Amino acid sequence: MASSDGENRDAEQNRAEIIEQLERILRSREFQAPDRGRRFLRYIVEEAVDGRSEGLTAYNIAQAVFGRGADFDAQSDPVVRIEAGRIRRALERYYLVCGSGDPVHITIPKGHYAPRFERRAATEGPVSRPAAGSGLASGSAQPGRSARKLGYRDLLVPVGVPAIFAALAMLALIRPPEEYLAPAPDRPAAAQDQVGGVRVIVEPLAVLGAPSGGAEIARGLNDQIISQLTKLDGVVVMTPASSSPADEAGSAVFALQGNVTFADDALHVQLRLIRSADGRVIWAKRFDHDTTGQNVFDLQDAIGTRVVKDIAAISEIKDASHLR
Repeated sequence: MASSDGENRDAEQNRAEIIEQLERILRSREFQAPDRGRRFLRYIVEEAVDGRSEGLTAYNIAQAVFGRGADFDAQSDPVVRIEAGRIRRALERYYLVCGSGDPVHITIPKGHYAPRFERRAATEGPVSRPAAGSGLASGSAQPGRSARKLGYRDLLVPVGVPAIFAALAMLALIRPPEEYLAPAPDRPAAAQDQVGGVRVIVEPLAVLGAPSGGAEIARGLNDQIISQLTKLDGVVVMTPASSSPADEAGSAVFALQGNVTFADDALHVQLRLIRSADGRVIWAKRFDHDTTGQNVFDLQDAIGTRVVKDIAAISEIKDASHLR
């Protein structure tokens, strides 16, 4: 019974740590996903920690998260697959940018919707507890052996202190003590902050003549462009709220601006890439798509892919990204 209680406590602790990590991700501005993507991530994580991973199918997710009906067909409506790919990339970016030291890593394996949880660093793996009757309880030391093993603290004073003084003496022979105490010479700020590379600040797309749901389509397209840009080597993607002059020091900085226009059954996206140093437009393009019978997620993916492909081909971007 004691063992069962311990396992239950471990399970509850694991669940609490995973939910805490989920909330940490959703609060972070570096986790760049729209509301529907956040609902998707919360649903699959909560279902998994509650032991219902087997039910995480495209059919169930489409009904619970995206409001699809009982006639949902994953083959003709790939909304779940597309959103899973988008959240998979958003998680990769989050852990790359700011979450590498988090105690729990949440991933979505390709080809699956059930998330995977992995502990990192010192918190990796559950803490093992001695089983009842194992002879490891206090006072059960075997005869003829010390009742307490020596720890590193027992050796700190007799061994550590002389070693420290010996090391200091060696350093004094190599270099006079006053040189260690002298302040380091000042370096130019530009040399300290030089990071090189390309930084692209993606501004929210303006919405013109939008029908119902048009603003959400524009946000989804904005998210898709950000997600695709993060795949380019040597390019750091930022939002206006997260950028600062200190971040831009030593880098080639560009701003991606544009608007989305809805006209009858057509979607028009006008984009331009501006060099922040002098305000010069180095690339501009319009993308026109017929929305009749088209899935909005497929349109967002197609436009995002074309935009990033064009930007990656710009010589000024290629040259600057090689500085990193």
